[in-house]
Amino acid sequence: MVSTADAYAICEKLAREHYENFPVASLLLPATMRPHVAAVYAFARTADDFADEPGREPEERLRLLSDFRARLYGREVQRRTASDHIFVALRDTIERCQLPVQLFDDLLSAFEQDVRVHRYSTWHDVDDYCRRSANPVGRLVLRIAGVRDEAADRASDAVCTALQLANFWQDFGRDWRSGRLYVPTEEWRRHGASERDLDGSAMTREWVATMHACVARTRALFGAGKTVADHVTGRLRIELRATWLGGVRILDKIEALGYDTLHRRPRLTAADAAVIAARMVRWKP
Repeated sequence: MVSTADAYAICEKLAREHYENFPVASLLLPATMRPHVAAVYAFARTADDFADEPGREPEERLRLLSDFRARLYGREVQRRTASDHIFVALRDTIERCQLPVQLFDDLLSAFEQDVRVHRYSTWHDVDDYCRRSANPVGRLVLRIAGVRDEAADRASDAVCTALQLANFWQDFGRDWRSGRLYVPTEEWRRHGASERDLDGSAMTREWVATMHACVARTRALFGAGKTVADHVTGRLRIELRATWLGGVRILDKIEALGYDTLHRRPRLTAADAAVIAARMVRWKP
């Protein structure tokens, strides 16, 4: 069994190597928070990989996630894995920061859903998925920062859902080619779109209208959550503002592509980092 210090070091290394949309290993995070956020990230990243990694049968993916849930609740499983260090660090983080275990369970339920569900009928269904796949991360970061406030949670939920949706629209083509469609049926039908067009690799005007509506909905969520940074102080406030601006910038780039992310995947570059930095200077709550 690895020591607690070594376990945190391994989690931080994983976080640095897989930096994504939400703050995990950024140097902007206060040093006292960084190991705990890395432990949360290592748990979520590894479980997400179980759900998505190519080459594994669905039954094996679900078994691995079931093992993760058992270990989350302190139950023994038949075989140990290379991810033992995650639970050494995570148990320490949960105890030190008084984190609700249910938030981690919510993440696992969303990853299990990724294995079983590849289409969504309504926005309610998509929102419920985001409630479990994205929102727990924001709430956990706030609690690690010592923030326990309903208004902060609501703002965090809005931003985290928006980040998840922005990632869906960014990966629209990639997800479609892997058999997944996160745009709810009620939305694309409202615009007269058809899955048959996507089968033919055609980004029709109906699908452009659909994606326009999806991006507009996501922008509204970013707007609703903009105040999340006001609930924290210091470097974390800067980090959350940068995260917010990065998500909005992805939407800008989707719009610049004419909403055609079936064929092209927008990503943030060094030039975008400069734009985000400039907007940070002009930030208005």
